[in-house]
Amino acid sequence: MSKEKKYRKKKKLGHYPFISVILSMTLALFILGLFALLITTTTSLTKVIQQNVEMQVYLKSNLSEPQQLRVSKSLASKDYLLNEENIEAIRFISKKEAAEKFIEETGEDFMQFLGDNPLKDAYIVKISPEYHSSQKMEEVQKDIESLNGVFEVIYTNNMVQSINENITKISIVLLSISVLLFIVIGILINNTIKLALFSQRFLIRSMQLVGATKGFIRKPFIYRSILHGIISALIAGGLLFGLLTYGSQKLEGLAELQNQEMLLVIFGGLVISGVLIASFSTYRAIQKYMAMSLDELY
Repeated sequence: MSKEKKYRKKKKLGHYPFISVILSMTLALFILGLFALLITTTTSLTKVIQQNVEMQVYLKSNLSEPQQLRVSKSLASKDYLLNEENIEAIRFISKKEAAEKFIEETGEDFMQFLGDNPLKDAYIVKISPEYHSSQKMEEVQKDIESLNGVFEVIYTNNMVQSINENITKISIVLLSISVLLFIVIGILINNTIKLALFSQRFLIRSMQLVGATKGFIRKPFIYRSILHGIISALIAGGLLFGLLTYGSQKLEGLAELQNQEMLLVIFGGLVISGVLIASFSTYRAIQKYMAMSLDELY
């Protein structure tokens, strides 16, 4: 009697070995989520780098405080100035402060044998990412140098060019890999579900022979695949959260690069991806087995 019940349970419509399906989907979604985290972290890091592109605006000697203030107000009114909350776009460094920093870093007091401080007061100005191209940076440099009271404007041109080139390359590579990865994961989940449903092919055919509609046959499989997709996404999301928490403890500054809203989008995307891929793969597999002749099922 127990063997008969076990047999019936195995042959119930919509029931099939699901452990391997959940494991495969969890692994695939975990890899997909891990890559999504890599993209968001890279994007955040890129934004941080862009926010720190700056110019050193050196002032002429012996400028009065009102004249320095005029230069500061002129700089603050420019469109190319970085406009981000909680970021100081203009920072003043006096020549005394610059000298103290130089002495602290080098250990040499150059004022002892020069008898005077040759350094100049300066403003450190952060430039908006929209103006990071070489041509626009040169235009910004000339515009600042034209201000009354400005002696010289210096920035690292090679570094700005390198940042722009690397950002473009990284974006292309990440986009290409993400598309390829999504296709591979879709194929992996599709084949896993197809193999799992292989044991149900005769039952599907039997249901057709007794007059069951295609929708009636598909329904329990689709419902179960949706459940498997949700479970797999939740497990994958939990693993990603654990990995992210561990990484934040070990790598200094990693937590600051994480965007909470983007993390929620990633976890939500895993659930949606798991449900869509699982249900679509199940639908295709069921359609295939229903379209097979009896000889093809063997």
